Amino acid sequence: METGHIRIEPLEGVASGWRVVLSNPGRLNAMSRAMWGELKSAFEQINADAGVRCVLVEGEGGAFCAGGDISEYPAFRFDEAALREFHETEVWGALAAMLACDAPIVASIAGACMGAGVEIASCCDIRIAGASARFGAPIARLGFPMAPREAQLVAGALGEAVARQMLLEAATFSAAEMQACGFLSRVVAKEAVATEALASAGRIAALAPQAARLNKQTLRALKSPSTLAGYAQAAMEDIVNSAYMYADSAEHREGIDAFLAKRPANF
Repeated sequence: METGHIRIEPLEGVASGWRVVLSNPGRLNAMSRAMWGELKSAFEQINADAGVRCVLVEGEGGAFCAGGDISEYPAFRFDEAALREFHETEVWGALAAMLACDAPIVASIAGACMGAGVEIASCCDIRIAGASARFGAPIARLGFPMAPREAQLVAGALGEAVARQMLLEAATFSAAEMQACGFLSRVVAKEAVATEALASAGRIAALAPQAARLNKQTLRALKSPSTLAGYAQAAMEDIVNSAYMYADSAEHREGIDAFLAKRPANF
């Protein structure tokens, strides 16, 4: 059964602003496959409107996003072609649409920000979190790695040292630690997150919109592989070509089966 949805609505009190809400409250807003498609569609709609001045991304209820909806995983993750389609088309399609957005994006982060939540937040320009928010990507406990393009995105936003701890130790981090590494713009009291994120969006929307879009285009270009760095891009494509061969592996199945059965995994 499909769960969750993405809601897009005008951002109250902010001229030409939009709110994108991750909504799967029964699962701490974990991303279902349908939600990835809806997130892509939401940002394609936003990107088609040159008048948009700011976008605010938040989770519904007391969490930002607790990761992927693992209840769906047994239906597709153990087939290499289906796994590749999921990461390269569904997940990366949504994240790429966010990265292509010329309007500034503010992330309002409360509660859990894990896995897919960290990836979505990594696509945002300004990240504001509550002091009690927690961050991580403990997918090693589920017996699988982060997809290559997603890992590149996250490492670029967090810094390599923190990304290595997240992926290799399944480490989780506090908001204060994430601010110290440069991932978060501001940390505020839990009850002030929504207000501060909305105020940030308002400040952005009050400034010159063309300048904001040009700044984002410049910053995006600076992160893109140059002609001289083409070898790095070619290396990424080589990695992607073989990245999903683990689909039917015993540890992949064990990790997900153990999580769903609420028991420790035996790797």
